[in-house]
Amino acid sequence: MSVADSTTADLGLAEKKLGELAINNSNDNNGEKGTDDDEEEEDGEEGEAVEKTQKKKRKNKKKNKKKKKTGLGAAGQTSPPSIPVSQLFPNNSYSEGQICEYVDDNKYRTTSEEMRAKDRLNEQQLVDLRRAAEVHREVRQYARANIRPGMDLTTIAEMIENGTRALVEERGFESGVGFPTGLSLNHCAAHYTPNAGDFVEIKEDDVLKVDFGVHVNGHIIDSAFTMSWNDRYKPLLDAVKEATNTGVREAGIDVRLGDIGAAIQEVMESYEIELDGKVLPVKPIRNLCGHNIGPYLIHSGKSVPIVANRDQTKMEEGELFAIETFGTTGSGYVQEEGVCSHYAKTSDGQPRLPSAKKLLHSITKNFGTLPFCRRYLDRLGETHYYYGLRHLVDQGIVTAYPPLVDVKGSYTAQSEHTFILRPTVKEVLSRGDDY
Repeated sequence: MSVADSTTADLGLAEKKLGELAINNSNDNNGEKGTDDDEEEEDGEEGEAVEKTQKKKRKNKKKNKKKKKTGLGAAGQTSPPSIPVSQLFPNNSYSEGQICEYVDDNKYRTTSEEMRAKDRLNEQQLVDLRRAAEVHREVRQYARANIRPGMDLTTIAEMIENGTRALVEERGFESGVGFPTGLSLNHCAAHYTPNAGDFVEIKEDDVLKVDFGVHVNGHIIDSAFTMSWNDRYKPLLDAVKEATNTGVREAGIDVRLGDIGAAIQEVMESYEIELDGKVLPVKPIRNLCGHNIGPYLIHSGKSVPIVANRDQTKMEEGELFAIETFGTTGSGYVQEEGVCSHYAKTSDGQPRLPSAKKLLHSITKNFGTLPFCRRYLDRLGETHYYYGLRHLVDQGIVTAYPPLVDVKGSYTAQSEHTFILRPTVKEVLSRGDDY
């Protein structure tokens, strides 16, 4: 009840009672001082508990936000692969490749603030490369599980290329296939992909090289592996795999290309293989090599040998390389043979032939300097183009890359990885659980 509601009319009596009340309240407060302090302590403890609870909630919110960014990852992919990796790895949360810290004179780079600042300038390039690498891993995982004897090479090529187009969300020069899928058998080491009408079926005793690329904004991942279905070829496959890993390990800023070739050769030649009762040395194919990669250029000027030579050219900071090794039971030397399927525009000349002009316009519009094959021209709806294509090759505007073969009856194998020499570390972008 408030004072305004009192029924006491006698003001004097009210004042007397108020005085007595004041004295009593003073005595009561003195007697209850400890109780009030206890209440204040309890209030303080309750406040601390509330604050801790609120902090926990804020931390949990942060954790939940981080979890939302990761997406399903590669585990969410379908079989056959059809979901774009950008949906499985939202917010560009693609996995790093294998990180290798620099050693010796470059060891300081790993912790240098200056190098870290330079590294951050290349963030978008790394995102593009990691996206392309993730596509490569997921497509090849399916391919390796499903390629088997009895399949024809055209079916395999289309399986790999259609999977790549779906996962990278093909958009012309923004993203797509990096180059035609190489499917080279036995003594053919490289640069074979089926043309329209070709029918080549894999047999139980074949050795198949699978080489394909993925690009995002012209940044290309180039990686290859070899498959066989007869255990007798295992030493050959092991030789190229270890040789490539050796080349990747030896590579680094300021490393001479010739020294990498020497290390690769030493490993390759340490292997031998027994075929039909004969023990044969595994030889590196000395006129094939790895290479650096530029924007929209699969071969950008530097070659990484797979045998020792006197090349004193050095690898440099920021460069993208493919270490690519080939082993053979044959002569160790390949030559061009067979019908060509691989091409690339390599100059800006103007052809005189009208059909060649029309074809060049289509090539420039759809591929630029990226390699292409005749199946890709068919896919665009180009017809009766062979004479025009031949003219462009003869004029030096387009370069032809025919199949590369060792001696008949021999077997060849290939292994390849792409890495970048970041300012702080070497990152092997194409590395996966498989190789």
